[in-house]
Amino acid sequence: MNWEQLLSLKRFGDTNKRIRKEQDETRLGFEVDYDRVIFSSEFRSLQDKTQVIPLSQTDFVHTRLTHSLEVSVVGRSLGRLVGKKLLEKHPHLYSVHGYQANDFGAIVAAAALAHDIGNPPFGHSGEKAIGEFFKTGNGKQFKDQLTEKEYQDLCDFEGNANGFKILTESRAGRDGGLRLSYATLGAFIKYPKESLPKKPTKHIADKKYGFFQSEKEAFVDVANELGLLKRGEKDISFSRHPLTFLVEAADDICYTIIDFEDGINLGLIQEEFALEYLSKIIRNTIRPENYYALSTKEDRVGYLRALAIGSLISEAVDVFMANEEAILNGEFDCALLDKSKYEAQINDIIKISVENIYQSTEVVDKEIAGYGVINTLLNTYTSAINNGFNNTTSNYDKLILKGLPKTIKTDTPSLYQRLMSVCYHVSLLSDSKAILDYKKIKGMEI
Repeated sequence: MNWEQLLSLKRFGDTNKRIRKEQDETRLGFEVDYDRVIFSSEFRSLQDKTQVIPLSQTDFVHTRLTHSLEVSVVGRSLGRLVGKKLLEKHPHLYSVHGYQANDFGAIVAAAALAHDIGNPPFGHSGEKAIGEFFKTGNGKQFKDQLTEKEYQDLCDFEGNANGFKILTESRAGRDGGLRLSYATLGAFIKYPKESLPKKPTKHIADKKYGFFQSEKEAFVDVANELGLLKRGEKDISFSRHPLTFLVEAADDICYTIIDFEDGINLGLIQEEFALEYLSKIIRNTIRPENYYALSTKEDRVGYLRALAIGSLISEAVDVFMANEEAILNGEFDCALLDKSKYEAQINDIIKISVENIYQSTEVVDKEIAGYGVINTLLNTYTSAINNGFNNTTSNYDKLILKGLPKTIKTDTPSLYQRLMSVCYHVSLLSDSKAILDYKKIKGMEI
């Protein structure tokens, strides 16, 4: 792979090539990507979607929206720092093509901002709930009417693939979705493969999948424009865009450190663990006198968190640059922080977070409730839409269909498109809206 292609400014529908040197520096194309994401309705719904604690009523617990904003800030720093070093290593990117360090920061920031845009209500349990409906619930009846890969899309419903759908799917008046630059779309795609085969290798790019069958052509178009390396002939699989590693690192840094901080502020983890677990990461930057001068737990933990994020940003940049050639050749097969000298400390933090936060009674109880909500919505909507297509609607079905948005494909002959359209609709609901719709269906909101 080469950086000139990877930094493509092309957007869906372009007929002429966009040249970096011809860009308006006050309104750079990569910065437009960030704006388009942040003003989208799909991004706004993240303000009421779970990050750590589902349906939390506390002030300081992160939502998907605040998490995404923080990841974008970290991503921007990672991109700029890497961009500066890349331009020193490959000066023609600036002298010939006009690329600047901030371009890399803008691409990573926009992709990082959008990284969770496809997540359904109730966090990762929402993804699993959609999948379970088709694997073991009433959705299992559709298996024989779908191709193997179509059915797998539904059984392993993937927020990353759903995000690519949101960013690229055309609809009336909005051809090409948000029409982001292909560089940003490439950096967004963590798993550049289709849903089957599952985990064909231990390579990080094969861990999950990155697009539904409905967006297959759009994905291949982006991959070819960027010059991503093919990793499969029979099935669609490519190497990652190099900047994807920075988007992933920004997410890893934020959820590792900030979820840990949330757990302490919630009282799920004792405060002394903050100093114990973070001290090895920040030993070169911490000033004990500053730490002990802070009077509140939130301020003390916040101080440690800020230093830890700074240390991990520097570490991720060093690992990226040390492995740039392998990354460009598609040979780097793990996350950047997996090669970090702080890997043991990171794993310790994740372990205590899993035990005390992600598996806490409050989280588990609300995830159970989320399963029931999503199962009811999918069961009700898929029945109504398929009955509508088959002209077998009941009066109840007709009422349900009236309440659904026109964006749902109720009349397409493709069963896969109808089912995917329902999943897409449910995935866009906020946690509260999903509960409200559930209550209406159950007759609890009158």
